[in-house]
Amino acid sequence: MKNSSRYFMILMVSLLTFSTPLLATEKNTTPIENTTAEAPVAVKVMLNRLDEINAMDKSELNSSDKKALRKEVRAIKASLRASNNGVYLSVGAIIIIVLLLILLL
Repeated sequence: MKNSSRYFMILMVSLLTFSTPLLATEKNTTPIENTTAEAPVAVKVMLNRLDEINAMDKSELNSSDKKALRKEVRAIKASLRASNNGVYLSVGAIIIIVLLLILLL
């Protein structure tokens, strides 16, 4: 029990003391262009296409047309998932955050 608490404390101290170096910014660099204005337009177009596909009467289509629509829907959904730009946390990061919250509270 004593050894595990020692190892845990050493781990926590090492994680808190070692910091990553910050990158220095140069004054002559050009600012990065913001492309977030383009993403919502593309997302709206894809969502409108999905609504059009859902509103279609698919009973009159032949099997090859239905297959093409399914492929298109899958491709649109995959691109929407990829453009989500969410924050992802690993399991290890979640465990460390929970442990820190338990220790601090």
